Amino acid sequence: MAQLFNLFPYKFDKKYSKPVAYFSMEFAIEQPLKIYSGGLGFLAGSHMRSAYELKQNMIGIGILWKYGYYDQKPNKDGTLAVDYVQKDYSFLTDTGILFTISIHNHPVHVKVWLLKPEVFQSAPVFLLSTDVAENDYLAQTICHRLYDSHESARIAQSILLGVGGAKLMDELERETEVYHMNEGHALPLCFYLLKKYNDLNEVKKRVVFTTHTPEKAGNEEHSVRTLEVLGFFQEADEKTMHKITAPDEHTLNYTLAALRMARKANGVSQLHGKVSQKMWKEFDGICEITAITNAQNHKYWADQDLKKAIDSDHDKMLQKRKKELKQKLFSIVANQTGKLLDPNVLTIVWARRFAAYKRANLLLSDFARFEKMVTNKEYPVQVIWAGKPYPEDDGAIAIFNDIYWKTKSLPSCAILTGYELWLSGYLKRGSDVWLNNPRLYHEASGTSGMTAAMNGSVNVSIPDGWVPEFARHGKNCFIIQTANDQLPVDERDRIEANNLYDLLEKEVIPTYYKSPAKWVKLVKTAAKEVVPQFDSGRMADEYYEKMYSD
Repeated sequence: MAQLFNLFPYKFDKKYSKPVAYFSMEFAIEQPLKIYSGGLGFLAGSHMRSAYELKQNMIGIGILWKYGYYDQKPNKDGTLAVDYVQKDYSFLTDTGILFTISIHNHPVHVKVWLLKPEVFQSAPVFLLSTDVAENDYLAQTICHRLYDSHESARIAQSILLGVGGAKLMDELERETEVYHMNEGHALPLCFYLLKKYNDLNEVKKRVVFTTHTPEKAGNEEHSVRTLEVLGFFQEADEKTMHKITAPDEHTLNYTLAALRMARKANGVSQLHGKVSQKMWKEFDGICEITAITNAQNHKYWADQDLKKAIDSDHDKMLQKRKKELKQKLFSIVANQTGKLLDPNVLTIVWARRFAAYKRANLLLSDFARFEKMVTNKEYPVQVIWAGKPYPEDDGAIAIFNDIYWKTKSLPSCAILTGYELWLSGYLKRGSDVWLNNPRLYHEASGTSGMTAAMNGSVNVSIPDGWVPEFARHGKNCFIIQTANDQLPVDERDRIEANNLYDLLEKEVIPTYYKSPAKWVKLVKTAAKEVVPQFDSGRMADEYYEKMYSD
């Protein structure tokens, strides 16, 4: 079976010849392939593109989600609606591979599809599906919805990714020296390897792990008994289980277990690496935690005409192209909302996954002050929001709807639906300011600001995630002053909202309107300094050097 596929259209660079399998629950490689929810997928997609460009011996392992994450649409009154529409892809190759794994002591048939490298210029990605006639309906639904809210379905998805992906490597007879888990979702692969080699040290030799969540509460965990019943542990012995679950033998934390079953782990920014080390230092038996800062693929994300203007220091060309890109974005805004924005006006964008800690509505905290800013005739400001809340996160959906109702009557403000790769690209290219205001130490990396900077959008940000590695206040970005992190959350939010208003009113807006030459210089400096350090070519190289080497 190993000869079925001539997977790679290139000869491997000797530096990257070690065979790696990269397991991720989501991949955002190109807009038509809707198998992602947000930042984790954007990161994995850029990684696959750079693996292709660097001629690396890497394959991706994911799941072919029948309904994707979800389709974000407006209700009749304009509030958020969640819809599920079947996705079909003519550009995927049916490998003809069908094998079985066991879930809940029940045989589940797994069909394998392939995204060939030449389709979107990415490393080859195998996508697993249980939506086949050989399965009963319950088994078919395992691959229906990314991050299914039902606990048993969610666990079954991890078994499909981890065990199914590891078994596929055996079916293909592919020598795989490194199994890379992008987040803990694929953890069952470790138990598959444990069953195969019957030695935890043999598992550790082969597995590396990337953690993305900087708080314990955000790391997935389930009852050991529930996992056991579903076949998560692949018949691991009791002694090994105690070693992996300790100190709570009744609950398995995916991240903690991964840290105990991998030879090495990494956080996704230098700051997050330190936060992760601190977070898990009290636990026995964990591997070394280092840091490899996330990055995005510059070739995919950067507008080439804008790049030419920046590289040649052609300021008039830069300003002309930026207005053209703003107009393209504003056409989308007009189509969705009926609001006509002005390309000559400073445009702020907040766009990313909606989650409470990301504080999408921080800018609205003092609504009178906000309204005064966006209705100012002398120095006008436009604001656009976009992003997908988790479909059953009522709190995040409420924030989305609150922004909609509060800004509905303001012609200079809009909130958009359908935040996926294409819309993300239009927002980054068409914005002047990319706003990022999470609670400090809650954003592991937050890569959207990298691609914004590549496209002439200036970061206004809390110094979290990747930002401290890049930021030079007033030179390539603007930093929001943070509050004392010992203060209550509400008080920190109030102080940081006030600091954000001050920053916009006293520095950002005046610079844009009163010192246009300084603004253009800031834009160019940011675009030039964000690469190559925050291009995913650096990241993909660093994984081979730091994580995959012996």
